[in-house]
Amino acid sequence: MIIRLGYVAMSMVLKDCSPSHTVTATNLEKIKEREIRILKLQRLARENLHNTQRLLYYNEASDIYVYRITSKLIPLATHPIAQGWNWTDGLKDELKSLGEYVREQGLRISAHPDHYTLLNSPREDVIEKSLQDLEYHNNIFKGMGLDGTAKLVIHVGGLYGHKEEAMARFVSNFKKLPSYIKERITLENDDKVYTAGDVLDICREIEVPMVLDIHHDWCNNDGGNISRLLGEIFDTWEGQALVPKIHISSPKGQKNFRSHADYIDPEFFLEFLKTAKKTGRDFDVMIEAKEKDRALFKLINDLEDIKWIRIINGASIEC
Repeated sequence: MIIRLGYVAMSMVLKDCSPSHTVTATNLEKIKEREIRILKLQRLARENLHNTQRLLYYNEASDIYVYRITSKLIPLATHPIAQGWNWTDGLKDELKSLGEYVREQGLRISAHPDHYTLLNSPREDVIEKSLQDLEYHNNIFKGMGLDGTAKLVIHVGGLYGHKEEAMARFVSNFKKLPSYIKERITLENDDKVYTAGDVLDICREIEVPMVLDIHHDWCNNDGGNISRLLGEIFDTWEGQALVPKIHISSPKGQKNFRSHADYIDPEFFLEFLKTAKKTGRDFDVMIEAKEKDRALFKLINDLEDIKWIRIINGASIEC
C-alpha cells in the first residue's frame, strides 16, 4: 500500500514565495484609471504564478507529488471591480508553463474553492456566485491544460433548517452544472453538518469521488467507526485515473478541537493507517496542518521508527 503526502498552497520553508499576493477592492478603487487597475492585478497574478512555479520545482525536488494550489492565485478574478479583465488570455503563457511542468512531472494538483461556494443554498444569488467561483477555478486548470484529474474539492454546504432537503437541493443543482465542471468535482465531509455517511450517499447518487477528511469525521460522525465506510468511500474513485485521496489534520486542542493544529499527531495518523491497511488500496494524503510542508516533513520523520512502515522517499511511505 503506497501512500503519498502533500500539502496546501504555501511553503513554510521557501522564503518570499507566496502564491497568494492580492489587493483589496477598496485599495484598488483608489486607482481611477481602469487600465492601471488591470495592470496592477496582472502584475500580482504574474508574481503568484511565478511563485507557484517555484513551489512546483521545490515540491518535485522534495519528492512531493500531491499539491493544492491556492484559490487566491488570480487576485479579485471574480470580483465586480475586475469585470472585463481577460486574465485567461493575459496570463496564458504562465498558465501553460505551469501545466506543462505538472504533466511532465506527474504531479497531482487540486484546488479547494472557498466556503462560500454553496451549491445547496436556497438563494439564487449565492448559487450564481458559487458557479462563478467554480468557473474561475476551472479556467485556471483549463489554462494549464489539465484534464479532469485536476479536481475541485467542495463541501455539500449549509443545513438551512432541513438536512434532507438541503442534500436534495445540492443534487439538483449539481446536475445542472456544465459537464466540464462536474468532472472536476469531489465532495468532502465537513466538521459540523454533513457526515462521511451523508456525503458518501450523495457521491453515489451523482457519481463523483469522495475525499474523506478524517479530522472532520472525528468531529462529526454517525457514531460508527470509519472502517465500515472506508472501502466504500475508496470505491467512489473507481474509474478515475488517480488513486483515492484523503485529508488529514489534527485537533488543535480540547476547546478548539475543530481547528487545525500546527503539525500532525502521528498517533492520530497511525490509527487511521491501521484501518486503511485493511483495504489494501494505495491513496494520497493532503495535509492540512498550519505548518504545511514542515508538518509533512515532520510526519515522515515521526514515522521512521514504525516497524510496519517503510519510508520510500521524502514524502511517500509504504505500509
